Amino acid sequence: MQECAQNRKYLSEKFKKCGTAISAIGDETRRQIICILLENENIGMRVGEITARAHLSRPAVSHHLKVLRESGIIDFYSCGTKNFYYLRADGAVWNDLAELINSINQTVMKAKETKYPFEK
Repeated sequence: MQECAQNRKYLSEKFKKCGTAISAIGDETRRQIICILLENENIGMRVGEITARAHLSRPAVSHHLKVLRESGIIDFYSCGTKNFYYLRADGAVWNDLAELINSINQTVMKAKETKYPFEK
């Protein structure tokens, strides 16, 4: 039982740590922007390019990019007066999310093995 309680506490802490990123990718428009960035052949896209592909207003795209930046999912680089947005490759957010998902999966599989009360 002690191990189970420690595991639940660990999962709770991971959820809190990943909360901003989970909220950011929980929005359909932001997922669309992530897909647009993934499908782009160049490293980085300007707001206008994203706006055209997403069929959204420039202020809406800028708002969603801000949320994604604050969550650590994307970043930008400047070239003169132009900003180019791209998915962050340092992996910190992605590693935290993967670790959370893997931990949940392990917990669920362990519960299934022990015939957790909700399993038949």
